[in-house]
Amino acid sequence: MTDWSRLNHAYGTAQDIPSLLDAMSPDPQDAGWDALWSRLCHQGTVYSASYAALPAFADTARQWSATERRAPLYLAGAIVASIDRPDSGEDPYLSHPAAIAELRGLTEEALQDPGLTGDPLNYVQLLGTLLSFEGIEVWGEQIDGLNGEEYELPCPACEAENFIVFGEHGYFSTTDSMYMRHTPAKQLPLQPQDPSVMQGLAKRLHARMVTDGHPDLAHKLTYVFGRAQCADCGMPFSVEEAVVTRWGA
Repeated sequence: MTDWSRLNHAYGTAQDIPSLLDAMSPDPQDAGWDALWSRLCHQGTVYSASYAALPAFADTARQWSATERRAPLYLAGAIVASIDRPDSGEDPYLSHPAAIAELRGLTEEALQDPGLTGDPLNYVQLLGTLLSFEGIEVWGEQIDGLNGEEYELPCPACEAENFIVFGEHGYFSTTDSMYMRHTPAKQLPLQPQDPSVMQGLAKRLHARMVTDGHPDLAHKLTYVFGRAQCADCGMPFSVEEAVVTRWGA
């Protein structure tokens, strides 16, 4: 039995967490989810109570349908992926392996939901959640850049902030933050990676997106794992490496 009075969240003692967990609803707009997020994953920071809540998220997700369980999966995934951990240094993969393994399986089931075929937003979020439960650093959270169709990354050479754009507005790098409102004075084309030479995580994700019926996402992924050129100094660089450098531990 968890003694929540001995645990903390963003606002102090975690004594209020059990009642919030008991009131969890499949409705992602339910105010209870805002309360749980603000306490257990406040601006990306997690606490001792955050990890203690993982079994409850797994229990609830198990009882709900593939579509209904997304809310507890998303919050649990964000908690596990956080690199801003409690001062105790607790590692959730070591302290809660059974809960994380179950959450991973439940996420895999959720990814089989036929409704995701026309819902790339939730598909990418679930895929990132799965990566978080698998312990894959950075990409559990940053794969969501596929939804935003851009990454803001510093040039490895001159540190100029580049917007790496891939999607509705084109496929280029620019230092113009207003590129979506007008054509930038300087934009340099991105170089996508050929899927036939992809390896590791890139190969796995690309193959899965194609198999799962998301060819548009698979196409964007070739740019995420491709190369860009700094729109300021002209230095070419790996988009993947720049993402890992910016958001890695």
